[in-house]
Amino acid sequence: MPVTTENEPVATTDPVPSSPPAPTVVVTGASGWLGQNLVRALVGQRERIRCLVPSDDQAAPLALLSPSIEVVVGDVRDPATADRLFDGVGPGAAVFHAAAVIHPRRGTREFFDVNVGGTQHVVDRARRAGAARLVHVSSNSPFGVNPSPDHVFTEDSPYNPWLGYGRSKHEAELIVRSAHERGDLPTVIVRAPWFYGPFQPARQSQFFRSIRRGRFPLVGDGTQRRSMAYTGNLVQGLLRAEVADKAPGNAYWIADERPYELREILATVRRALEAEGLPTSGPPWIPLPRLAARAAEQADRVLQRTGRYVQALHVLGELNHTIACDVSRARDEIGYEPTVSLEEGMRASIRWCLEHGEQL
Repeated sequence: MPVTTENEPVATTDPVPSSPPAPTVVVTGASGWLGQNLVRALVGQRERIRCLVPSDDQAAPLALLSPSIEVVVGDVRDPATADRLFDGVGPGAAVFHAAAVIHPRRGTREFFDVNVGGTQHVVDRARRAGAARLVHVSSNSPFGVNPSPDHVFTEDSPYNPWLGYGRSKHEAELIVRSAHERGDLPTVIVRAPWFYGPFQPARQSQFFRSIRRGRFPLVGDGTQRRSMAYTGNLVQGLLRAEVADKAPGNAYWIADERPYELREILATVRRALEAEGLPTSGPPWIPLPRLAARAAEQADRVLQRTGRYVQALHVLGELNHTIACDVSRARDEIGYEPTVSLEEGMRASIRWCLEHGEQL
């Protein structure tokens, strides 16, 4: 099956009762990794796409994509920015709230200012504007890590937030759920795990470079599993959440068809690099004892209690765990059908890097 490119709309299936998509769409986090993929899928399908980006230099590339795109520059934490984002949008719009901080630069306070405060602003303005539906992009982090390697999260799994990011995304989910339960705004929560695909940030390019040179750590025996989501699959899930009649008031896990063992992910990336003409070197990975990852996790916890955040420690601590989910309910209730496999998606991501001058 062909891989979706940045200029092609994401195909969706329609096996469940659905409503027509909204002609007007509001997208927060439009210049981010997921946001750029989503906006490009919307171009040509909607009459009006209002996008929020944080800076002028990120506005121009989006504005050039289509006359249907209107760009608002500002900070989701600023109430005045939220007012401008929804000014003149009118009732009946769909809202995709993808703005979030995953790896803060100024400490853990950013998690709550952006992920909680920003969500509150967007929900409030969407309600005032009479939005038809708000689709909120959440995460696996409000659920922590799986209690055993063979366990998978479902929509019935209890909250167990993982550190600052997990707590902030948990609070954001509660805001979104409350808006729906009060009858203020129809909402849907999409829970996305680790994703990959075009328009990736620098940290994903570093991930490829480390694997290509045999420098990425494999914690323990590598059998711990991770759910991942190719951006094309994830966009399809977002679009299905917007229109499926059963979706409002619910939350859905959106990921690739199945979880992958960590050692499978690293081996697949090496194959994908070689298939795209990038020879690999060194061993497949650097073996790392679980004790080292547990030490990183503990250091991460201590630092976050003081308001500090070190990305490398956080990532290493998580690599020791299974973080896996089941997408069955999304398939049954909203017609989600992941069509791109891990190797296809990684190759598409690597091609995007090469086409855009990324050094891998």
